[in-house]
Amino acid sequence: QLEFITPFQLYFNPDLIFRKFQIWRLITNFLFFGPLGFSFFFNMIFLYRYCRMLEEGSFRGRTADFVFMFLFGGFLMTLFGLFASLFFLGQAFTIMLVYVWSRRNPYIRMNFFGLLNFQAPFLPWVLMGFSLLLGNSIIIDLLGIAVGHIYYFLEDVFPNQPGGKKLLLTPSFLKMVFDTPEEDPNYNPLPEDRPEQQPRDHDQNEQQHLQ
Repeated sequence: QLEFITPFQLYFNPDLIFRKFQIWRLITNFLFFGPLGFSFFFNMIFLYRYCRMLEEGSFRGRTADFVFMFLFGGFLMTLFGLFASLFFLGQAFTIMLVYVWSRRNPYIRMNFFGLLNFQAPFLPWVLMGFSLLLGNSIIIDLLGIAVGHIYYFLEDVFPNQPGGKKLLLTPSFLKMVFDTPEEDPNYNPLPEDRPEQQPRDHDQNEQQHLQ
């Protein structure tokens, strides 16, 4: 908005990435949602709302798995972007988050601007229809739905099928960085580190010992 940089420095361009080594485009193309306007605020609200609900809901205490979903989704979208003329993938990423949340909360009733009432799994399709009404291309929305479905199937559906197994395994280095280490059940803290041992109680114990 301040014109320090332009969208031309941010958009996804495989030729500039691999030949000019402008690696930052792999990330910045997810961060641009267009100029300030209705579409921009619409995307920001949905990105914040459903990212937060996923983090505080099904990913509570699993920050590494949450980050891995970001990386997995971004990787698949980037692969698709290599074969299609897509310049910015941020909206697809938002739709992916909405799709995963909606499939994990299938019984929640939604209300879209007071006009439509529907179950949560229909939300990504309603957003796609709304995007179409605004005159936007639905390719981005379809990409987000497709990537969200792939993640949901591999993470939630396939492992629960007969003969299925968990294919998406969060790398250990992500767990080491983002997840808090488990407490050792055999760890015996020092007396001064025990919360139940107050200084006053400690002084009284010392006085009784001296007597």
